[in-house]
Amino acid sequence: MADASFDIEVGVDRQEIDNALNQAARETTTRFDFRDTATTVTWNGDDAIRLESVSEDRVLAALEVLKDKCVSRKVSLKVLDSSEPKEAGGGRYRIEVSLRTTMSGDLAKTIVKDVKATKLKVTVTNMGDHVRVQGKKRDDLQEIQAMARAKDYDAPVRFTNYK
Repeated sequence: MADASFDIEVGVDRQEIDNALNQAARETTTRFDFRDTATTVTWNGDDAIRLESVSEDRVLAALEVLKDKCVSRKVSLKVLDSSEPKEAGGGRYRIEVSLRTTMSGDLAKTIVKDVKATKLKVTVTNMGDHVRVQGKKRDDLQEIQAMARAKDYDAPVRFTNYK
């Protein structure tokens, strides 16, 4: 029987983030405290979100609306990396929010160390942008997944490529 395996990656479902962004944009156009502020919540490239408004407190409020919508869609806030409000010209303020979609080398090493510390009979390999876990028993692999969910890593982990 061949070994079973899965990959541990960093990231979240892009469609859920897009839905949260659209809900936040809709709420900023209909809420009373955002009236006449021309607050916008838009994509800025593939892995970045731009928030703009007429004042620093309104752009921070728009960021909180985006975070609330992400939480309601079960998107981890660890994926959002926001900057400080900056003046964008014309009396407007801007916040750039980048999405964490790649695994850092330090995080991969930490995951490998944590998997090896479980003393289960699995093989763990650092593949750069993801970590592959292989083992003969599927129960061992499920224990590794439960351990990874329970740990509080600095980025959201997901499990893909089941074989």
